[in-house]
Amino acid sequence: MPKVAAKKVNKKAVKVTDAKFTTLRPSLTAGTVCIMLAGRFRGKRVVMLKQLPNNGPIVVTGPFKINGVPLRRVDQAYVIATSTRVTDSVDVPADITDATFKKAKKAKAKKVKK
Repeated sequence: MPKVAAKKVNKKAVKVTDAKFTTLRPSLTAGTVCIMLAGRFRGKRVVMLKQLPNNGPIVVTGPFKINGVPLRRVDQAYVIATSTRVTDSVDVPADITDATFKKAKKAKAKKVKK
C-alpha cells in the first residue's frame, strides 16, 4: 500500500482558558427553565440567563418577585434543565460578570504605634 501524504488542516484551536471556550450542556440555553438541585433554593424552578466567561457557571434568576430566587451563579451540574422555555425575549444585562458576584473587601484597620 503506497504511503499518502497527510493533508494539513488549519483549524484554529480554542484554548480551554479562552473566554470563547464553553462546554455547556445543549439543553441549557438562555430562557430555559431549570430546577435547582442544591443549596438554599433547592427544588425551586429558575430561569437560566447566560453563562459567565471562561467556562464559568451559569447565571439564573427566579425571578425574585415571583419565587424569591435572586440573581445567582450556579454550576451547571447543580441544575436540571426542563423542556420548558421562556418565550419572551430574555434580556440579560451585559454588565453581569464575575465581578458582580464578588463580595466587597473590608478596609483594613491601621495599626496604631504605641
